[in-house]
Amino acid sequence: MSYTSQSCDQATSLWLANDLPREILSHLKLSGCPDTAINSSFKLGSAAQTSIGLSGLAAAYILSLRTGNMQDVSVDARHAILDISSESWYTIDGQMPTASMRDHLAAIYRTKDDSFVRLHTNFPHHRQGILNILQCDPTREAVQAALLQWNAQDLEDEAVEQKMCVTAYRSFEEWDKHPQATALRGTPPVQLIKIGEAPKRVIKESPQFPLEGIRVLDLCRVLSGPVCGRTLAAYGADVLLITSPKLPDLPVFDIDTSRGKRTTQLDLTQVTQNDCLKELVKDADVFLQAYRPSGLQEKGFGPQELAKVRPGIVCANLTAYGWEGPWKHRRGFDSLVQTATGFNWAEAEAFAKFNGQPVMDKPEPRALPVQALDHVAGYFLAFGIQAAIAKTITEGGSWEVRVSLAAVAQWLRSLGQLPPDIAFRDGKPLPKRMIPQDPEVAALSVTLHEATGDKGDVQGHLRTMTAIRHAAQLSVTPVKDVEAPMRLDRHQPVWLPRV
Repeated sequence: MSYTSQSCDQATSLWLANDLPREILSHLKLSGCPDTAINSSFKLGSAAQTSIGLSGLAAAYILSLRTGNMQDVSVDARHAILDISSESWYTIDGQMPTASMRDHLAAIYRTKDDSFVRLHTNFPHHRQGILNILQCDPTREAVQAALLQWNAQDLEDEAVEQKMCVTAYRSFEEWDKHPQATALRGTPPVQLIKIGEAPKRVIKESPQFPLEGIRVLDLCRVLSGPVCGRTLAAYGADVLLITSPKLPDLPVFDIDTSRGKRTTQLDLTQVTQNDCLKELVKDADVFLQAYRPSGLQEKGFGPQELAKVRPGIVCANLTAYGWEGPWKHRRGFDSLVQTATGFNWAEAEAFAKFNGQPVMDKPEPRALPVQALDHVAGYFLAFGIQAAIAKTITEGGSWEVRVSLAAVAQWLRSLGQLPPDIAFRDGKPLPKRMIPQDPEVAALSVTLHEATGDKGDVQGHLRTMTAIRHAAQLSVTPVKDVEAPMRLDRHQPVWLPRV
């Protein structure tokens, strides 16, 4: 059996589940050993290779619809792992970012009932909200002392009430009994839903890139949605990233995930700027959003409203926990979903077995080595969006694409776990973050220059960036890696002329 057989089987299953032509699958070439591409008991190599491969294959399929010519798409398993940890490997002017990727309070802590909770405090308002609940100083020691006065479930409930981001630690068995797990059961990692009628898309023939001429509004923040938008830009789309000047950002992540995009800012609470976005929607092909569930719908940008304004649009939506169940409106991030749904528990048990240690009734949590749920969800979003674009070409209509971190987690779990010896003895650890860069990272990196933008306010030195190049390699039309904005307000809120 080929090492990549599970990746191929999964790619085949998801491709056909979305009613895409079987003959295209022969052009997907997967290489390397996904089971040993990373040191985890979960099949992260297969998940990365499958999701990235589907994204690239969908781009190649769109190009074949436009030109009549199909090309091969190749994905190496180890390259895919470095791709789904891309924020760890980029440099600016030869240096790695000095700022931490995560707030120092964001971690797992023990609770009064001899359990654990995970706190997400990377955004300042989330951090302060947690401190307000705990009534303690902003140190790990003080937070841990305060949490020993709380039971895990009680803190999770209070945090949700206060709209903060905390989750209690659960095993797979505990998660399976939860009403949200019941609501998710059977949900695929990618859903395509036709939401309106529209004529077949008129397409330009002989484009240079698969998505050339496709306009994407990217209203996303860390990390899945931005990865999706970055992927669509690499395949040639005009991706306009719109953030709010009133919301906090995470520049360490944003610099990496905004590669290839144009960046602008709009405050949608202001009537004129809300109207500006509505004008942009009229000429958009894709509306990609990953804000809290129903957040943009409350401002007039729900899928049904968008389909009325722009028939033929593809509306792509990412949530943490899905569209059904008691947690459908709950805020969440990769690390929280891992802890809530049993992954940290199962990974800890597997690691204990590898080390010959007794498996505890409640082992100390062990996180996955990469934010796989975030990145894989981002690539599944890109796959779903391009599958929907293909449907607008072949049959017309307006479409909604749905991806949730919890459904991706459910799919990853369905792949099974590796034996501990394969996972932690044969599984390859990530390279070291260092300057000069690890040779493996350097060999897979590409150089990009800082975009000047169109505001005419560039002063001084324009920086140079190195970053992991896209793991999906298209045989005829290489991905478009040219510039990186490196700022969230580099461009005017206007579309580029269609070529």
